[in-house]
Amino acid sequence: MKYPCSWVLLLLVVGLLQSCHDKEPNPNRNLSLADFATLSAPAYRLNSHRIREEIDRLAAADRDSMAADQRTRAYYAGRSPLVWIDRKGLDSRADSAVAHLQGVARMGFSRRRFRLPQIEADLKRARELRFDDGDNRINRVMARLEYNLTKAYLRYAAGQQFGFVNPTYVFNRLDVHDSDSVHPTYRTLFDLKMRHATRAFFREALHKAGTDSVGPFLAEAEPQDAFYHRLRARLDSGPAPAPDRVRLLVNMERCRWRLADRPQAHRKYVLVNIPSYHLLAVDGDETMTMRVASGTMATKTPVMASRVQRMDINPQWVMPRSIVRKSILPHAGDTGYFRRHRYFVRQRSTGRVVEPGLVTRGMLLDGDYLVIQEGGEGNALGRIIFRFDNGLSIFLHDTSSRNVFAQTDRGVSHGCVRVERPLDLAVFMLARKDEQLIDRIRYSMAADVSPLGKRRSELTPEMQTVSDTLDRRRLVGTVKVEPAVPIFLYYFTLYPDPDGRIEAFADVYGYDRVIYDILKNYL
Repeated sequence: MKYPCSWVLLLLVVGLLQSCHDKEPNPNRNLSLADFATLSAPAYRLNSHRIREEIDRLAAADRDSMAADQRTRAYYAGRSPLVWIDRKGLDSRADSAVAHLQGVARMGFSRRRFRLPQIEADLKRARELRFDDGDNRINRVMARLEYNLTKAYLRYAAGQQFGFVNPTYVFNRLDVHDSDSVHPTYRTLFDLKMRHATRAFFREALHKAGTDSVGPFLAEAEPQDAFYHRLRARLDSGPAPAPDRVRLLVNMERCRWRLADRPQAHRKYVLVNIPSYHLLAVDGDETMTMRVASGTMATKTPVMASRVQRMDINPQWVMPRSIVRKSILPHAGDTGYFRRHRYFVRQRSTGRVVEPGLVTRGMLLDGDYLVIQEGGEGNALGRIIFRFDNGLSIFLHDTSSRNVFAQTDRGVSHGCVRVERPLDLAVFMLARKDEQLIDRIRYSMAADVSPLGKRRSELTPEMQTVSDTLDRRRLVGTVKVEPAVPIFLYYFTLYPDPDGRIEAFADVYGYDRVIYDILKNYL
């Protein structure tokens, strides 16, 4: 329907000329009704149907595909109420939204991608009543303001609240694990619990706009992470070389993700930053660092969080199926190979151990048979493993290949994290530093336990001697970590060291480029 053009238009003009941001004296203080006589002209006549038609045209031409863009189109396609325009025209809510949106430049984003130049020009035109019969007809201008403000507002609110990139979706569709022509499967590379922008969030955002809560709502959406604000200040300090600018932008984005848990929420925790190949253990004011080795490019260490619940000393290693197919299959039935590497095969369903000479290729390919390496010296897991709940079989552990820690590029594992000083980390995990327990852990990690679990008749004379000299009372197999210690496996290419200095690291898995390619939608 057409809006009346007498008292309603009077209210429109008053609304347009008044703004909570206008600090100049009002030049229209002495206006009379006669001064509004010209507003009955068609150039100043609002028509809700025309506004809707113009919004439909804008939505049809909008090819942007981010979540906020899709929600904007869906909102207007459902003929929902206009957000910013009512019978009084525009009010200070538009100014509040624009004031926050103008901060996108400090975030490294393009004003044009948030349609700010058009929004600001149309706001100025509306306030100055400069309409014409072309692209700047009153209903077309109002439609542009309505659609563009909603689009920019939702983009900004969702991006600042949850991030402009959805890492759960993006990274878990990055590496194909197994594929056929119909149903490819992907490796889980991102396993952090976090909040995402849902339909309920977008409904709330639009409700806040309608109740004049735009300013507080957008302020609350700002990331609270102190590291984020340090990065933004560095970005805002002046021009930077392109690689440095990309690194700043993508690490700011990581800080926006609203994770269910963060290291800063705990007094005691372990943090592994994958690109730095370092581990940081924090207990109040005390910190400990050590080198680590993580997954290769083909077998990336996932980004995840959990809690270390127990430590197993001299663990057996159950080989992943991929390693069995690649490395063990050619040696089926080779007794010498299996004994040299201290491998054995166990049937999962019965628990029966199969003699090495009887192991066939079919068994190794059958999921009912496990290839296991005995615990002790030479075991791929080393002498201790730190276990925490996750569905990806990822853990921290010692290694039999100690020379890896002398390398600069320590992306060498099948996904687990190898630690340089496992005994020190084990002591860190203990809430009570029981010297007797620490001594038992130390002894167990050094003892030759290869004869354990074998009948004496199966031992060689040398092994019998070793068995006789073992002090079995000092051996320990499993130590519970109580309370469980939070552990975070993160991926930051900029991150503060224990003294607060921001360090830069190589993008070892190429994740910065993945994030940046999406952020280009806003640059």
